Amino acid sequence: MGRIAIFTDDPGWHGKQLRLAFAARGYSSEYISLTECEISLASSGLPIFIPGFEGSMPDAVFVRGVPGGSLQEVVLYLDILHALKFMGIPVYNDGHAIEKSVDKGMTSFLLKNTGLKTPYTWVLKDRTKALQIAEQELKAGHSIISKPLFGSQGEGVRRIEKLTDLFWLTSSQGVYYLQRFVDCEGQGYSDIRVFVIAGKAVAAMRRRGKSWLNNVARGASCEQVILDLELATIAIDATQALAMDYAGVDVIKDVTGGYSVIEVNSIPAWKGLETVCELNVADLLAEDLINRHLLSDRTMLEQVAS
Repeated sequence: MGRIAIFTDDPGWHGKQLRLAFAARGYSSEYISLTECEISLASSGLPIFIPGFEGSMPDAVFVRGVPGGSLQEVVLYLDILHALKFMGIPVYNDGHAIEKSVDKGMTSFLLKNTGLKTPYTWVLKDRTKALQIAEQELKAGHSIISKPLFGSQGEGVRRIEKLTDLFWLTSSQGVYYLQRFVDCEGQGYSDIRVFVIAGKAVAAMRRRGKSWLNNVARGASCEQVILDLELATIAIDATQALAMDYAGVDVIKDVTGGYSVIEVNSIPAWKGLETVCELNVADLLAEDLINRHLLSDRTMLEQVAS
């Protein structure tokens, strides 16, 4: 039986679903926190210490969570992911994909550089210039979203709607990430989460927020969305722009009917998606990891040996 390490600090429902999916395919899995892993180069033993894998490395790693912390701590966690991949161990999603998606500034840059439509965005340190940009946008009739460069589930996100709101415009550890607010079509607030696996858009849902934040973790309701070719292609292109095995791509259909990509998530949740779509996401993820990264590599080695 093969063994897979699931990196997470809170396995919860998602971890359980992954463990069941891997077990159904003949692989055991262990929950491991990256905070417990080490780089150890002092002997001829394994260079990466992973609790429970002291004798041999896992066949593959599924990254379900990367802990926060200081810059040094986060760099260490990513170094471990990079080292594992360098050693030939499949890392799903790998450290490079996570680096590009967790950094909202780089995500916006890569989306724009690929030619995908994404909201006007500014990332800078100068407070005076940040205030000038926000004021110009407000006077032009646009709201501004202020976000931390690193973050998830809407934490630390503010909407600047009028000039008096500029008093609340603050940096996140010295950096301002400003994005023009995109008004969605129809009533209320909503966006679309498209789930992409191995270059295929497998399902989508509309998230209707109680406010302008459309996060399920903050009470947004979910509705199934039938994927059209344009929406699927945009989500796939966004995932490829960040070189991800799988992703949750957040898209807004604006008042003109056009799509804008807001974020690309390298560690997306899927519990809400499964409440409105008839599919088992963990099964699809486990099957892709095993078939594309383990069985295909084994077949290649057997062909070379013969």
